[in-house]
Amino acid sequence: MQPRVILFVGNFLFSMFAALPTFILLPYLSSFMPAAYTGLVIAGGALIALIFFPFQPQLVARFGAQKLALFFAIAEMITLLALATAPGVIAAVLLIAISISLQPFIYYELDLLLEATVAKEGTTGRVRALFLTAWNTGALAAPLIMGALLVSSNNAYGRVFLAAGALLVPFIVLFAARRLPEGDAPKISQMRDTFMCIMRDRDFAAVTFGHLFLYLFFIWAPFYIPAYLHIELGIPWSELGWMFSVMLIPYILLQYPAGWISDRILGDKEIMFVGFLIAGGALASVGLLSSASSIALVLFVLVLSRVGAALVEITTEGHFFRRVTEKDINSISIFRGIWPLANLIAPVVGSFILLFGNYQLLFILTGGFVAIAGAITTLLIKDFR
Repeated sequence: MQPRVILFVGNFLFSMFAALPTFILLPYLSSFMPAAYTGLVIAGGALIALIFFPFQPQLVARFGAQKLALFFAIAEMITLLALATAPGVIAAVLLIAISISLQPFIYYELDLLLEATVAKEGTTGRVRALFLTAWNTGALAAPLIMGALLVSSNNAYGRVFLAAGALLVPFIVLFAARRLPEGDAPKISQMRDTFMCIMRDRDFAAVTFGHLFLYLFFIWAPFYIPAYLHIELGIPWSELGWMFSVMLIPYILLQYPAGWISDRILGDKEIMFVGFLIAGGALASVGLLSSASSIALVLFVLVLSRVGAALVEITTEGHFFRRVTEKDINSISIFRGIWPLANLIAPVVGSFILLFGNYQLLFILTGGFVAIAGAITTLLIKDFR
């Protein structure tokens, strides 16, 4: 199997085991703590990741990205299987925090391995689009699996953790079976120097902040929307499973064409701008849904939100990775450090809003922020075309 194919398949499996618990995480935590505090558990995991993320470049230089991907995957598998045993409240909170903290590390290693296979930057948009398509295909399958696991019982969340842990087995076997190219030896610089270099470059800073706003969306939408639809509006998991699967189809259909258009015709700026407006507007619209809303309307809003997110994701990813190589591991570390940073910020904001308001206010405020902040940031992008 070719290295790039291995990475695409690995990203597909990674997506499934990461997405499966995501949909049920807040409802699971809400079963033994107030909803306003559930986000703090996710923030705790993000804090762990942020503390250790700056050490990633040194670890990669010493052990290699492939070995680290295997190590983090094994640790994630053990964590998910432990959650499947229905641990006590304290153990469950700690295990969820650990699971949340490990996922950005795995994705960071896959990033480096994929970037080592890209010889011509003119193909970056398409290669990244295929990589993201593999991720999104797995994400599309995950809700169907979740719905099937919970069809007989809405609270059998241990089955979901067990399935997610089991999906890591083929991932581990795949990456242990063959040595993957890792490119030239990386040049390590001070993380602070790299950060300052990015912040002094308007284009680099703009795409990095744009990616942060996208990842805030990726926390507010997948974590809080399922909790709202299931707990507040009473939609069963058996229905939410297929709805969430349909919701993710835009990632499959749109990202490769958008990547091709970015490479060949428009560049990234225009697509990114429209994507932020659509994603933020749709997220805000979730706050207007009620128990009287039809399934068709709910599904339309969900799909529209992912149309926007798909466009933003492929353009921020493509724009950033056109400017770096696998040797720029500090820059990639900062870019991927956006994930745990968003994991820290978004749930704290969510918990604060829920503490003094409700879900409707949460979606209106967060959706409005994504649309406005994302659009403003996009205007600072220096396009390649």
